[in-house]
Amino acid sequence: MKQYQHPTADQITLPCVLHALSDPVRLNYVQCLAQSECEQSCGAIPTPVAKSTMSHHIRVLREAGIIHIRPFGTQSLISLRSDELEKKFPGVLTSVLKAVKSTDVIEQV
Repeated sequence: MKQYQHPTADQITLPCVLHALSDPVRLNYVQCLAQSECEQSCGAIPTPVAKSTMSHHIRVLREAGIIHIRPFGTQSLISLRSDELEKKFPGVLTSVLKAVKSTDVIEQV
């Protein structure tokens, strides 16, 4: 079973978070995670890019500390680390998600 390395809350930096959210594909993915009520498998959220490209985007989000991935059988379940991000950078994730409409992001992709 693959184990994923995640930054601790102390290791998460604002420049890394903002960089990860600067890509329309990643921002759309984070929006979808924020709207869901539970963890999602990697392939559950439709994306307009190839699987290998999406793997790269997911890695960037994980390494920035925005998402958490946990193995579950043959799948990897992804959740948004919204509580940790809110505690470290109050209002940043919420403000970014409120400022961008899902359709605006999808049109840029």
